[in-house]
Amino acid sequence: LCYHAGKPHMLSSSFQTLYTYPENWRAFKAQIAAQYSGARLKVASSPPAFTFGQTNRAPAFLNNFPLGKVPAFQGDDGFCLFESNAIAHYLSNDALRGATPQAAAQILQWVSFADSEIIPPASAWVFPTLGIMQFNKQATEQAKEDVKKVLTVLNQHLNTRTFLVGERVSLADITVVCSMLWLYKQVLEPSFRQPYPNVTRWFVTCINQPQFKTVLGDVKLCEKMAQFDAKKFAEMQPKKEAPPKKEKGGKEAAKPQEKKEKKKEEKKPAQEEEMDDCDAVLAAEPKTKDPFAHLPKSPFVMDEFKRKYSNEDTLSVAIPHFWEHFDREGYSIWYSVYKYPEELTLTFKSCNLITGMFQRLDKLRKNAFASVILFGTNNDSSISGIWIFRGQELAFTLSEDWQIDYESYDWRKLDPNSEECKTMVKEYFAWEGDFKHVGKAFNQGKVFK
Repeated sequence: LCYHAGKPHMLSSSFQTLYTYPENWRAFKAQIAAQYSGARLKVASSPPAFTFGQTNRAPAFLNNFPLGKVPAFQGDDGFCLFESNAIAHYLSNDALRGATPQAAAQILQWVSFADSEIIPPASAWVFPTLGIMQFNKQATEQAKEDVKKVLTVLNQHLNTRTFLVGERVSLADITVVCSMLWLYKQVLEPSFRQPYPNVTRWFVTCINQPQFKTVLGDVKLCEKMAQFDAKKFAEMQPKKEAPPKKEKGGKEAAKPQEKKEKKKEEKKPAQEEEMDDCDAVLAAEPKTKDPFAHLPKSPFVMDEFKRKYSNEDTLSVAIPHFWEHFDREGYSIWYSVYKYPEELTLTFKSCNLITGMFQRLDKLRKNAFASVILFGTNNDSSISGIWIFRGQELAFTLSEDWQIDYESYDWRKLDPNSEECKTMVKEYFAWEGDFKHVGKAFNQGKVFK
């Protein structure tokens, strides 16, 4: 969804799917590119749409993506791509890819620089601090020196530039920022990054762009360099099988050794199928209980409504579909108003409040929908929205992860049968109407879906 003249505007009539696991920095490149280009991108990162280790090893998936690795991209027309740089390039627009042959070549230069010069030393330094690689002092010290070389090159290049190529964000900035995320989050403490102010200025500028922030959320820069944790490393290692018992006798004594060698040979193919160490730690999310598991199954198919809303006319198709299929027993409709309008200043900052909340509620998307609108102008604005939740209570209380923002809003449950509710649903879903209860003009809207 992109924005044009204050109303939802569709760049493409088809939806495209990005398969990944949550918090995959490689997938972030494609997601940020899509935020800039307006490409319709559905991120399949959790069950039932995608289960890492199962979905990506199924024959249907391997037929399209032979390596079984993610991120992996598939368009509605069947077009498939693997490799994160290729996916990000495809989802970009001409401004991100480079408007001239020279700019396009420079962007490709920095994308290659990230892969060959940043990722190897960053991995060697960061992985042990995450407990996914054994610490090697010599390798870590060498990695630190290599990172210093990278930062020196970037710092010199950015001395007279805001962005890596041209005057605006390009795929070069997106790729290099994502490649340096873990460095800045884990090990680049203030004293280490102090000699490279241009790099940190550029990095902070990028991650605070709305398109980056929507995907990355708030990125906290490292305050103290993380160190190798032997205990964490031990916990991350797979449990070793008990060695075979030794047997007496000449010929018999050789058999356990043969078995041991066979076991080693059998294990090698399995290791080749596994993702790399970084993927392993990022994908190893603890399994949590579905907060909505206690609710009965509803006939209202939320995803079907979201497809209608995204791909077809809001007033003539999506809203009639919503009311025709809405399950009044299984779902509820709520009106929210931001409690502190006097604190709202510049409209772009107010929009960041909305997108930041959406980002933190990512795992609620399957069971919720919202259209939240910013009304007014700079230093005179308000935020309110219509939310649809599964169940009859506010969904935020079902998970601690969802409780960061909701208390900053007043919430009122609406009666789906009332004219007030129907009018508000129509106005907030379509981003047009009188909005008599607000008293300010429509500025822009954001959709949680």
